Amino acid sequence: MHADEHPIDAGLVRRLVHGQFPHWTGLPVTPLASGGTVNAVYRLGSGHTVRLPLTGGGAGDITKEARVLTSLEGLPVAVPAVVALGEPAEGYPWPWAVHGWLDGEPALEGRDAPARELAGFVLALRANRADGPPAFRGKPLFTVDTATRRAIEELSRTDEPFDAATALAVWTEALDAPPWTGPPCWVHADLMPSNLLLRDGHLSGVLDWATAGLGDPACDLIPAWNLLPAAARPVFRDVVGADDATWARGRGRALSMAVIQLPYYRHTNPVISANARYVLSELSCRSVPTASTAPRARSGRAGNTTP
Repeated sequence: MHADEHPIDAGLVRRLVHGQFPHWTGLPVTPLASGGTVNAVYRLGSGHTVRLPLTGGGAGDITKEARVLTSLEGLPVAVPAVVALGEPAEGYPWPWAVHGWLDGEPALEGRDAPARELAGFVLALRANRADGPPAFRGKPLFTVDTATRRAIEELSRTDEPFDAATALAVWTEALDAPPWTGPPCWVHADLMPSNLLLRDGHLSGVLDWATAGLGDPACDLIPAWNLLPAAARPVFRDVVGADDATWARGRGRALSMAVIQLPYYRHTNPVISANARYVLSELSCRSVPTASTAPRARSGRAGNTTP
């Protein structure tokens, strides 16, 4: 996916684990099919995952995510436990992490999803004390205006069935919405379907916390367009209590992520590109909805090239 990826395979993971955590030596190491763009993810035995940044840009996320995961309280679903932090070795140049395994299946866009439970999670996360790092996507939308408009123009030059005029209208409405003037809220900032685990139709876990922090609560409204079918959208909005301005900014954030992701990943990451197409169809920026049939991972960042 990226020109500067470090080569990672199961053999490297075994050597790293053996050298630094010998009590896990001999456990099977299995690569996980992943829609993530920042980490390679491997299952270690039955109870753990190993996460290794693909590029130097994701290296700092390892320690940040560990701090976030140990500071949050009162969440109604499971989050990964940070079991161990590894050091560079065996020619691998960055920190890496071992997390506890969470059972569940990743959500799929357009399918039935627990809108009320998802909104409840968003509200519970916001209720944490306002003491943390800035969120990856928590800044005002104007900070990504140039990147978003450039991506819309780029996407309009591809063979994707894309309505640039509608996309620009959605984006302009989001930019014109009043900004968030309340105190910064805790947000996950990457509530992509691949980061949401379901068990028996209920939300059971939320993965990938490196983007989390304090910012505009609108960025955690993106599941309304990247996951939920249209019929469930009003339920999510009602429970989460989004006013018109926050809803418009959330819609703009979903659009921005999709138009930036699709040109970059459409030939390299079928999970991310299919989700971007779904968002654009839900925003009427694309003529034919596309559901993803690509395998989903239980852990891994989705779409983190988006500011």
